[in-house]
Amino acid sequence: MTDGATARETTPLEERLIALIKSRGPITVADYMEDALLHPHDGYYTSQAPIGAKGDFTTAPEISQIFGELIGLWLVQSWAEMGSPKAFNLIELGPGRGVLMQDILRAAKLRPAFLDAAHVWLVETSGRLRHEQQRRLRDAGIATDWADTFADTPAAPSLIIANEFLDCLPIRQFVRTDAGWRERVVGLNDAGDALDFHLSETPPLQTLPLPDAESVAPGAVFEFSDAAEAIVDEIAKSLSEHGGRALIVDYGHLHSGVGDTLQAVRRHAHWPVLSSPGRADITAHVNFDRLVRAAFAAGAAAHGPVAQGDFLERLGIGLRLERLSAGKTPEEAADLFAGAHRISSPTQMGELFKVLCISAPGLPDPAGFPA
Repeated sequence: MTDGATARETTPLEERLIALIKSRGPITVADYMEDALLHPHDGYYTSQAPIGAKGDFTTAPEISQIFGELIGLWLVQSWAEMGSPKAFNLIELGPGRGVLMQDILRAAKLRPAFLDAAHVWLVETSGRLRHEQQRRLRDAGIATDWADTFADTPAAPSLIIANEFLDCLPIRQFVRTDAGWRERVVGLNDAGDALDFHLSETPPLQTLPLPDAESVAPGAVFEFSDAAEAIVDEIAKSLSEHGGRALIVDYGHLHSGVGDTLQAVRRHAHWPVLSSPGRADITAHVNFDRLVRAAFAAGAAAHGPVAQGDFLERLGIGLRLERLSAGKTPEEAADLFAGAHRISSPTQMGELFKVLCISAPGLPDPAGFPA
């Protein structure tokens, strides 16, 4: 954890939020997350350089090129199983610095017809990250465009990849009290000069997907993300109508349950969630159970989720590692093995991260998932 003095760094966004809460009252955790991450001027993704050794966190594509290469080959196979359409969208949601798409396109060179048919769409709201993506992909030799939302991409057969995208979408939190469920909200401390968590005074709407209060212990926290379920609904409906597949990779849990997973990270270390909004990444675990239900409800098929390590093993991470290591120096080979271990080992990212495939109905079972 960071020390208290550093954590109390006041940001312009924090000052705005304090003023807003003083005039209008507490806001939901979802509203806080949306402002802290996506505020046009002072949000984390719009004002910071979040990814990499000099940022606040790193992702599997940044750790090992094998991750993107195996996904690239998975996408090529999925394209063939779709009937090799002459034109399709290759969409990435939250493409970071463009490393994953760069690795995907390099691996896909094995099937030139795939690249000839693909039109890359990168769904990105950060101007800073768009610039980095443009720089990285400028020599890829493939049509590339940017969109603010998935809904802004054209209707067409699509292959979609979302790696560590859903975990940063806003969530709402509810706490079991002696009086039943109450929503956790962001208000002010007693002095009125800092953000603090509170509970709403009134019970939530009965239409919300909350467990029976009597079935959980007082103090338990239940979370759900309207935003994550909405984007999965959009994706599933698009795939059902136009064809294609989506691969969602993120950390989270397989089954709905209670637990507080809201967290912040800054400089690769835990950070208080309400401190210095706009300067730290804020995430929550993905509820894969609800995403699967949303996909089926929208008319698509769903496969998984499976552990990331199992998925990569089925795609041949060991064989790819051997081939990449051939002819390398001992130091280079050791780096390759360390990266592969980190993204696949159950003690690293291999178990916490899950992989979910959403498919248009009627396609064969996708590679990497149990039949």
